Amino acid sequence: MIKTGQALLNDPFLNRGTAFSQQDRQKYHLVGMLPPRVQSLAEQAQEIYSQYQEKATALEKRIFLMTIFNTNRVLFFKLFSEHVTEFMPIVYDPTIAESIQNYSHLFVNPQNAAFLSIDQPEQIQATLENAAAGRNIKLIVVTDGEAILGIGDWGVQGVDISVGKLMVYTAAAGVDPATVLPVVLDVGTNNQQLLQDPLYLGNRHRRISGEHYYQFVDNFVQTAEQLFPDMYLHFEDFGRDHAAQILSRYRSHILTFNDDIQGTGIIVLAGILGALKISGEKLTDQTYLCYGAGTAGTGIVQQIYTEMLQSNLSPEQARQHFYLVDKQGLLFADTPDLTPEQKQFTRQRHEFAHPEQLTDLLSVVQAVHPTILVGTSTQAGAFTQKVVTEMAAHTARPIIFPLSNPTKLAEATAADLIKWTQGQALIATGIPAEPVDYQGTRYEIGQANNALVYPGLGLGALAVNAKILSDSMISVAAHSLGGLVDSKQPGAAVLPPVKKINLFSQTLAKSVAQQALQEHLNQREYRDGEQAIAAQRWQPSYSQWS
Repeated sequence: MIKTGQALLNDPFLNRGTAFSQQDRQKYHLVGMLPPRVQSLAEQAQEIYSQYQEKATALEKRIFLMTIFNTNRVLFFKLFSEHVTEFMPIVYDPTIAESIQNYSHLFVNPQNAAFLSIDQPEQIQATLENAAAGRNIKLIVVTDGEAILGIGDWGVQGVDISVGKLMVYTAAAGVDPATVLPVVLDVGTNNQQLLQDPLYLGNRHRRISGEHYYQFVDNFVQTAEQLFPDMYLHFEDFGRDHAAQILSRYRSHILTFNDDIQGTGIIVLAGILGALKISGEKLTDQTYLCYGAGTAGTGIVQQIYTEMLQSNLSPEQARQHFYLVDKQGLLFADTPDLTPEQKQFTRQRHEFAHPEQLTDLLSVVQAVHPTILVGTSTQAGAFTQKVVTEMAAHTARPIIFPLSNPTKLAEATAADLIKWTQGQALIATGIPAEPVDYQGTRYEIGQANNALVYPGLGLGALAVNAKILSDSMISVAAHSLGGLVDSKQPGAAVLPPVKKINLFSQTLAKSVAQQALQEHLNQREYRDGEQAIAAQRWQPSYSQWS
């Protein structure tokens, strides 16, 4: 039974505000509860955008937009769809980092999220049911807030990342916002600033880990599966010690995805494929150097490695293309405290005349002559002029991706990389970068933003209700995105621009859905991926109900 009166105005999934017709105002007991003039959705969007433009700072703009989000989902996403490029850095990265850091102090609305506490595991089912409020949930983004963007452990405040990711799913790919649920697993925090903050809204104890932690995650996953059997489960910003283990625990038997491992891997693979389309080279001829071998860095390596296996290299042949550098320097088989993900790609000391000297990035670049250099280190300025010119001396078109964000943590700027390589570098950055004018050519800079890939990937999997997310579905997503590069255009970017995210998310989704159909992973019957996507896609309109 549909809501009426104030309850209807307070429901962001149903509220139309001043767009309620006179007939609807009579029907749903809204007479006199709104100003008399009836506006169209377009008029509402124009008015809200004018108000938005008056806000002075990025954070003020985000807070304003979140007020619209909390009030009227259709209006919010209508506005977002018309200003994707402008709004993306406001509602998501990088402004969301400031919002997360101030979440408890700015808290106004829970935004239909589910807050699960490790101290109250018996409330998992009730919490998920309450947050869903009878909605047919198909997509969950869950975080435990341990490794948020480049800013670290923010505990329960990390829920903002789940909310932000889901916004992008809808704005970019047309996932129905009434079918999504942001979730935070509050297992405590090791952030002393939060523990000492009297306004902090999360559990006031240090992070719980070990078997107790994994049992809590298991309870959540099992309960969510029971309540929402058609669910696509997206894990976001889990720490190095947990992310890969959680992914391996579930990926073979439920439809799940880890953005920091798989999403980052896909977008970097797509960027590399785009770069190789420009250079005319083959992936299997590349030497890959990972700088920053944490969750994201090793996730990328694993994705490129998997792609090399699909290019008919043996596992041993493929591993020979990779070098991992972390805080200890080049990672060797006998390096202490290696993670399981790092161990697979370590080197042997006998490969080098002076392995003891390979403790910094420059010495490793001099020793191995990489053709691809990817940074996920959060070490600002790590890609120095010496490092870059040394790399460029041994490869005609160096592929260099400084991916750390926010801006202050980037390994290099695009302008410096273009200048230091005399325009030969093929670049993707982790944050938006302006085009670089150099010696008469304008170089467009691709942004290796996971938002370019995960919305379309998720929509494609959801559209056919895939049983799992296969390696082949991931691979076609990367190829679909990398294939959009215009290799004949001087200064072309290695990835398509964010401003076209709505268009290529649909292309990507169709490819993923088609691949799932070919592998018989679908649980819905469709003739092809295009038909599946057309049936699934939501658009911001007030015609959803009457």
